[in-house]
Amino acid sequence: MTTAPLSVAILTQRLAAQGLSLPAPAAPVANYVPFAVSGNVIVISGQGPILGEERIFGKLGAEVTIERGIRAAQLCFVNVVAQLGAALAGDFARMRRIVRLGGFIAASAAFTDHARVMNGASDLAVALFDERGRHARTTVGVPSLPLDFAVEVEAMVEIA
Repeated sequence: MTTAPLSVAILTQRLAAQGLSLPAPAAPVANYVPFAVSGNVIVISGQGPILGEERIFGKLGAEVTIERGIRAAQLCFVNVVAQLGAALAGDFARMRRIVRLGGFIAASAAFTDHARVMNGASDLAVALFDERGRHARTTVGVPSLPLDFAVEVEAMVEIA
């Protein structure tokens, strides 16, 4: 894997290879900012599984399958990348690495495959950012998420 700086063009090509595109960053739905920069760290607020007309709502282990949950985690991560691009004014070459991803999986009480669902985001992070995409991670099952999201993903990213 390479660690050469990424341009928006290369990132766009890598997203397209995954059947995805970079959306405009989503506006906050409550009283918070979509990202906060402190020194050389960007913290990106939780992002939901919405990309264009595709939206994934509900609970894993109930109406949402594991495959749809994995897709939801991917959509969330694409929205994380959109917020990262906004924080960096499009200069992805400044990104050093993804330090941490946090995943929240809306699930029934009997559901236990949270990590597999969150791999949708983690695998996409590595596919897009190579070694800089490898990260620490927390995955938590919750009874519900805002707007009935099936998955929500947040991030902490180190920048130059």
